[in-house]
Amino acid sequence: MCGPTIGATSQLTQVRDMKTFVSAAQLIDGTGAAPVRNPLLEIENGRIVKTHAEGAGRPAPSEGRILDYPGATILPGLIDTHVHLNLPGTGPTLEEAMREGHEVMTATSMGSAAQALGAGITTVRDLGAFGTTSFAARRALQLGYGKGAKVIACGQPITITGGHCWQMGGEADGVENLRRKVRELCRDTADFIKVMGSGGGTIGTKSWLPSFTLEEMRAIVDEAHRNGRRVTVHCLCAQSITIAIEAGADQIEHANFLVDAAGRQEYEPKIVDRLAEAGIPVTTTLVVYVASVFHYRSLQRDLTPSEQAAIDRWTIRADETVDYLERMTRAGVRFVAGTDAGWRFTPFDTLILELEIMAKGGHSGLAAIAAATGVAAEVIGADDIGTLAPGRAADVLVVKGDPLTDLDALRDPLLILQDGRPQHITGRENLSPTARAKPL
Repeated sequence: MCGPTIGATSQLTQVRDMKTFVSAAQLIDGTGAAPVRNPLLEIENGRIVKTHAEGAGRPAPSEGRILDYPGATILPGLIDTHVHLNLPGTGPTLEEAMREGHEVMTATSMGSAAQALGAGITTVRDLGAFGTTSFAARRALQLGYGKGAKVIACGQPITITGGHCWQMGGEADGVENLRRKVRELCRDTADFIKVMGSGGGTIGTKSWLPSFTLEEMRAIVDEAHRNGRRVTVHCLCAQSITIAIEAGADQIEHANFLVDAAGRQEYEPKIVDRLAEAGIPVTTTLVVYVASVFHYRSLQRDLTPSEQAAIDRWTIRADETVDYLERMTRAGVRFVAGTDAGWRFTPFDTLILELEIMAKGGHSGLAAIAAATGVAAEVIGADDIGTLAPGRAADVLVVKGDPLTDLDALRDPLLILQDGRPQHITGRENLSPTARAKPL
């Protein structure tokens, strides 16, 4: 079995405070570049120093501690760009989860971040939480009061009165109120602004219709940009995508094309071309559909008619989204990886399954990994993570085998470093059943 030459786990805890070298069969730096063969990754004080190739000038083992993983792959810690830390991902609806107090939601967020980290996901971006609970979890983790993925958070998503996720507290209507809401979120230390551009899974909302007018969306984007925040927009219908493009949004979540309450979609290539021309990236969130199908199929009993209908509905949506991913990629739309973890049946350790679904939709293994590392960091403005470039945080993942041959290798971490500190590894056998599942 691959393992560090230094042996004892207690010695690994000293890694951050001394010069350390990690060696393996190859290194994927997160930029999408070809892997480096037989690399030596130099780390000191929680930062990447340099990747050394074979040949003259390569440091000798005596110059620092070496962690050697023969046959393994070094890559950046993974980034899940779309999660909801308040939600446990074990089945409760949004409405059920929001009945808990903010203390429970904060504690749930800490547990969610821990589950992600154990699977090699060193950073998560929270796309909507109750009140300031995600900010509280973010701060607690920064202070070292728990172990979990680093949290980038928007706080409450901005939504119309009674709109998608209104229970989280982000309701606002009209240009002036929306500007005020953006300012309030910035005051509360939001890292970015999330907008519910259409309805969604919240009871009573219309996912096939836009929520905000163009004037309102422009006000949100303008105020956010004036305050140095990027804006990402939840879009489940074509008109909401168009409004987000025209308003100058920085990113779009989902990019679905729903047309009615029955859940039918109609792909619109002209809007996709506009999206590609504008250069606005899209977050994938493909696994949430597969997770729902997997849940119902795993029930150890006969399914009710409504449960069978749910399987049929989510299977169709899963197939459509993979098809749309492939068509949109060919049209020039850039994607980053996000799972929607927390939503209904989607645990926080399912990012690898998300990447496998991306591969099913035409992404190479290298492109899928970049979508969860360097490309993800670039899109969300996280300049300190995502690649193994000198000076960046030493968020490092070492996995058994070659994920470029089979992304399943990412389920076998041998080492997880966060800011140069070794972290607990969940291990394949302890991943959630959904995280061990395969694409439909």
